[in-house]
Amino acid sequence: MKLRYTSTLALGLVLGAGVGFSCGGKDGDDKRPPRVKDPKAEPAKRVDAATAGGIKGVVSFEGKVPEDLPLPMSEPACARVHSGKAMLRKVVVTDGKLENVFVYVKDGLTGYAFDVPEAEVVVNQFGCIYEPLVVGVMAEQKLTFVNSDDVLHNIHTLPTENDGHNFAMPSKGMRTTKTFDTQEVMVRTKCDVHPWMRAYIGVVEHPYFAVTGPDGAFELPGLPPGEYTVEIWHELYGTQTQKVTVSEKTTSDLTFTVSAE
Repeated sequence: MKLRYTSTLALGLVLGAGVGFSCGGKDGDDKRPPRVKDPKAEPAKRVDAATAGGIKGVVSFEGKVPEDLPLPMSEPACARVHSGKAMLRKVVVTDGKLENVFVYVKDGLTGYAFDVPEAEVVVNQFGCIYEPLVVGVMAEQKLTFVNSDDVLHNIHTLPTENDGHNFAMPSKGMRTTKTFDTQEVMVRTKCDVHPWMRAYIGVVEHPYFAVTGPDGAFELPGLPPGEYTVEIWHELYGTQTQKVTVSEKTTSDLTFTVSAE
């Protein structure tokens, strides 16, 4: 499946995400009932590293790359850190390869259990821009937001399957850590103070996810042998899926192509 670029999704889409902002947000987070585990469920399986394989691949791009658009950078302290005008880059392509694509195993791991990493994932706020734009975490893994600007920011996550977070970060150097409890791809995040700011968080219940860099490449190592559905997600072009078989001690190759035509 190839997904198409539509020019009407340009800057107005980003600015519209921030309508109705407030400086501090709500007190506390949106709360959902806790999940209840099925007492009849089979004991969880663990991956045998001696037989594990993996998946690697690349996300390519075809067609005309949409032009970057200037951001309405109304915060002087943030505008000063940018060389020239701050730009909205929804589509980043280098040598025909697409960046900022979230890749994960969507199906095929039923019955397996995985330890939550101790390491935190960091989303920085610098120059009134989220860095990185796209991140992945495991459910219940620590996700830390950092304010590197000398201005007030507000973190407002907009999940549908998890508790939402809405809190102020008023000072430079401030760090706040949150978690998500269950899988959700993707969780949009915005700043209610600066409506052009946006980030996306992929929450997955296993460690088999990646975000493409300038080379468009991804790798999902350590998979048990089996049949899998791999999904990619891009902010503008949506999702694609492919099925792949992983054999013992073998790395399978996948190529995705996203088209602007």
